[in-house]
Amino acid sequence: MSTGIIIILKIFLSLIPNTRLTRCSKSVFTLIPPLGKRYYSINVPLFTYPHKDHCMQPTTELIVALDLPNARAIDPLLDKLPPAIRWFKVGLELFTAEGPACLHALQQRHLKIFLDLKLHDIPNTVAHAVSAAARHGVGMLTVHASGGSGMLKAAVEAAAQSGSHAPKIIAVTTLTSLNQADLDQQGITRPLSHHTLAMGSMAIAAGVNGLVCSPQEAAAFRHQLGPAPILVTPGIRPAGSAVGDQKRTGTPAQAVRDGSNFLVVGRPIVQATDPAAAAGSILNEMQISSG
Repeated sequence: MSTGIIIILKIFLSLIPNTRLTRCSKSVFTLIPPLGKRYYSINVPLFTYPHKDHCMQPTTELIVALDLPNARAIDPLLDKLPPAIRWFKVGLELFTAEGPACLHALQQRHLKIFLDLKLHDIPNTVAHAVSAAARHGVGMLTVHASGGSGMLKAAVEAAAQSGSHAPKIIAVTTLTSLNQADLDQQGITRPLSHHTLAMGSMAIAAGVNGLVCSPQEAAAFRHQLGPAPILVTPGIRPAGSAVGDQKRTGTPAQAVRDGSNFLVVGRPIVQATDPAAAAGSILNEMQISSG
């Protein structure tokens, strides 16, 4: 940034009492003006070239997986959950049972949809599926990284052509129900952690917005790929809860500390005797861990 721009900003700020300027990165400054007793940050980009620095790690959000048999079960569950939860996952079970109609209950409440269909097909078919999902207003959509770079690029291009309705394309690296023995059976001989990182790096190079990774790989992904990719972490199990068919799990606190942007939790909330209390406990653990 030129010295002249900084001087102009400082002169401008001198006219506004109690307002300060802090630097987030080489290209972004933050104005922090008073408003009553609260302070609000306003990011002011002063360079035109892209830059991926962030002032701070974004707050981790909870996604509740609607692992439900039909759409009739959606509203009763939503009525029980804390309003702080804005994201909900619709996966294969519910979408196959009800089709796009199962999204209506979430749309009517202006909630955000994570459509977890794990698309894995030839590039042309996946591109058309992404375009169809975009028309339903979903916020994030999963594809399998194992579909290859060509398929991933086709998904990204199809999303980009959807304009303001474009979903974020999130690539699944290695299912959390798999371990090293499962990879060996598939003829994948490299260590699971190396395989997962390689798949994730390939997917990011193809242009996807983020990755699905287990709690055991989140820290490595964040270290290797930096702050830009969205990390969506399933396999979240509060301490003492049943693991079920998941093989690579972790606690909410661990995933938050390791840099996950979204934690996906289904059965520990949906099948709980008191879903509101279960969700509230996880949200509290996330908040404490985020500092």
